[in-house]
Amino acid sequence: MKAEGKKHMTRRESREQAFVLLFEKEFNPELGIDEIISRAREAQLAEIDDFAACVANTATDNRAEIDSIIESNSIGWRVDRLPKVALSLLRLALAEMKYIDNIPVSVSINEAVELAKIYATPEDASFINGILGTVARASEK
Repeated sequence: MKAEGKKHMTRRESREQAFVLLFEKEFNPELGIDEIISRAREAQLAEIDDFAACVANTATDNRAEIDSIIESNSIGWRVDRLPKVALSLLRLALAEMKYIDNIPVSVSINEAVELAKIYATPEDASFINGILGTVARASEK
């Protein structure tokens, strides 16, 4: 007989949660990310795991710098004009790439693009891939 227990969440599922939290923040800018996480947990919508909370907090804490990176690499686009899904995914990936150790840059880029294929348009997925690739190449120099 199998022991019933809490299912361990994959990193992909954690990233998807972090994306949803960041996306939710776009519609509730007055709320802190901790409040959004707390409300999600209280509503029992999902068990928000530690990695998802860490990435969401990191993206929120470093939002000004991350948004500056996005703007300087998205020619002709201001952050406030980007689709909210694309913006949330870019913030997620850049938080991982810039501030969280032990995650290969290629994994952060690939995961953001895969989530974009689910939640955004093919054009958004290409845009996200382009921005993140440009940032990755610039940081290799």
